[in-house]
Amino acid sequence: MVASSPASTAASTAEAFAARLAAIRGRMTAAARAAGRDPAGVILTAVSKTQPDEAIDTALASGLRVFGENRVQEAQARWTDRRPVLPDLELRLIGPLQSNKAEDAVALFDVIETLDRPKLVGALASASQKIGRSPRLLVQVNTGEEAQKAGVAPRDADALIAAARAAGLIVEGLMAIPPADEEPILHFALLARIAERNGLKVMSMGMSADFEAAIRLGATHVRIGSALFGERNPGFTSFSL
Repeated sequence: MVASSPASTAASTAEAFAARLAAIRGRMTAAARAAGRDPAGVILTAVSKTQPDEAIDTALASGLRVFGENRVQEAQARWTDRRPVLPDLELRLIGPLQSNKAEDAVALFDVIETLDRPKLVGALASASQKIGRSPRLLVQVNTGEEAQKAGVAPRDADALIAAARAAGLIVEGLMAIPPADEEPILHFALLARIAERNGLKVMSMGMSADFEAAIRLGATHVRIGSALFGERNPGFTSFSL
């Protein structure tokens, strides 16, 4: 049996990625049109957390430029060298942010999707003033009020949004991760109501398993990881096909 060359393996990997990306974009377009929306109004955020360099390079080669990361330190290692040569890159923090990492997050990310408490409002405001850079922010709402999950309770969301605005922060929308064992549509609808009454146009909601439902309920950004990169196998250094 003849072993595959590195070049042929890379080509097949790129082809598989392109096929997955095309399928996702097709489903996004269909969901938007079914809801009477312009498909261009929904942005794909590629969830690049834990992905190896070759997976990131394949995604970049495909034309993707919006990426979501869970951890500040991991994102620094992945993007610090790439960023200077990618002027159209947009980095979005989609994982919980510790207040003591606020300066690093403000320096690196274009959008922080996980503002969820008053203490973080203060930390981000101070970091933005110190660094002279103000990322756009989403308030993360814990729509299921799950104890183990980050996010402000729905009943407290309006007050947190007001506090962030009063601190001079740029709040452009909301983010949510519905409970895994509940109907996501109810949570997407709740997020849409909070956004509407606060005059917010951006909603980051919907992941690999439910992004079509999220688009129907008004998502402007969907966060896609496994459906795009494939399921990870810890024993390999590249993403599975």
